[in-house]
Amino acid sequence: MASRLLGLVREMVLAYFFRTGGGLDAFYAAFRIPNLLRDMFAEGALSKAFVSTFTDVGEKQGEQAGVRLSNLVVNAVLVVVGLATLVGIFFSEEIANLMLPGEGFDLALPPDEAFGFASKRELTVFLTQVMFPFLLLVSLAAVAMGFLNARGRFFVPALSSMFFNLGSIGVGIAGYFVAPSLGQHPTVGMAVGVLAGGALQLLWQVPALRKEKYRYQHVLSFRDPGFIKVIRMFGPGALVAATVQVNVFINSIFASLGSGWMSWISQSFRLLHLPIGLVGVAVSVAALPALSRAVARGDLTGFRETFSYAMRLVLFFSVPASVGLVVLAEPVVRLIYERGRFQPEDTLQVAAALVFYAIGLTSYAAVKIVTDGFYALQDIRAPLLVSILSMISNAALNWFFIVVLGMDHRGLALATSCTMTVSLGVLWSLLRRKSRLTGLGGGAALLMLVKMAAASLVMGAAAFATSQGLDRWLGHQTTLAQLTQVAAAIGLALVVLFLACKALRVREMDQALRALMGPRKETEVS
Repeated sequence: MASRLLGLVREMVLAYFFRTGGGLDAFYAAFRIPNLLRDMFAEGALSKAFVSTFTDVGEKQGEQAGVRLSNLVVNAVLVVVGLATLVGIFFSEEIANLMLPGEGFDLALPPDEAFGFASKRELTVFLTQVMFPFLLLVSLAAVAMGFLNARGRFFVPALSSMFFNLGSIGVGIAGYFVAPSLGQHPTVGMAVGVLAGGALQLLWQVPALRKEKYRYQHVLSFRDPGFIKVIRMFGPGALVAATVQVNVFINSIFASLGSGWMSWISQSFRLLHLPIGLVGVAVSVAALPALSRAVARGDLTGFRETFSYAMRLVLFFSVPASVGLVVLAEPVVRLIYERGRFQPEDTLQVAAALVFYAIGLTSYAAVKIVTDGFYALQDIRAPLLVSILSMISNAALNWFFIVVLGMDHRGLALATSCTMTVSLGVLWSLLRRKSRLTGLGGGAALLMLVKMAAASLVMGAAAFATSQGLDRWLGHQTTLAQLTQVAAAIGLALVVLFLACKALRVREMDQALRALMGPRKETEVS
């Protein structure tokens, strides 16, 4: 929660300082390029492949074998991702042209934002070169995170992305004011902040690594059996884990057609990151080591129970969050963004995209759990095929909504949500059909979905009525009125949701409340 809230603060800072459609579009586009590769090389595929393999090696060969595998992966990252970073810097112009073919990025920057750059495209290329080393830093941080998660340590790695946001905000704001005095565009200062944040994300985990007896070793072998297993899972897994970001990349191609589209979909997707992080990522991070241990021990009953419980938790949290974002999209966007250079028109455009993104929130979160099931079984072929199909379908839907139907940036959000929902259905079906995994708790998950949908509709109606009533009474011209409107609507929504879940006998609510009020030690994993 701390990390995601700070991520929102970072977006608020960007919206305050930069005009939509100018340097802000360039910054979002430039950051999206290494961010896409981050999911492919780092926090998605590499971390998941490492956790499942490290757990298996540690269970069967002992602690030292696991530490050696960690060093093999670290050194391989230094070599391979380091080279990829250099290639990315050298070919930044070609990458930017491929990713942003639309005429919206050929527009000239306003005179007060030029700083020697003729267009948004030129600024995007330079910012991409500045931020590309972020890929190497975050890849090393992901290996550290995987090591700690596999050892049952979740709190320290969970906070690491919070330190990324602290660094990017603090150094970024300082850079915003310092960069012009050095003849650089203010967004360059924000880009340097991204690098500082990546370094902090890695360094924050170092003391915990030492406490868990990790010691760096100069070892590198591409023939080690454990390392080969990581690579075999990582290769296909890179596409699987990066499905969302690849779809975002496809969206970027279409977003380059319109001025401001890139900023609007980036700002709306950032709001979706909060519930995805709190629900999908948090449950996934805790579930994958437990699923992997169950498979390594041959405990398929434990695998089924853990998988079913993780899925029910995702539904319990994500369905109300989805409904809440739909009914409160406009007041939430207004409260978070509407100040500085962010205008009321921007609020309407970002809120419209957020509604369509929120429709697919449950699918976003649940896909992570289903994919973890395949990772724990060290079977990545089916998710790979589904990911490839989802990328193709997302591109086709983008073309249909934007080109055929003539929709604006909202069509990009709708295409992504539709794609993730279809992917969830196909992945669940494939996992369920595995001969030894009958009974994944589909009935219990469906019952949970029905209960939470009913409770959330009542909650949404109460939140919407409260928000609209306060808007008519207080207006939304001041920050206090905006805060009152959102806080009151969310507060009442939580009360209504609690009562509805009690009436429907949703056991997961009581279990979640007990966990929040009395968390176990982080070394204990059920």
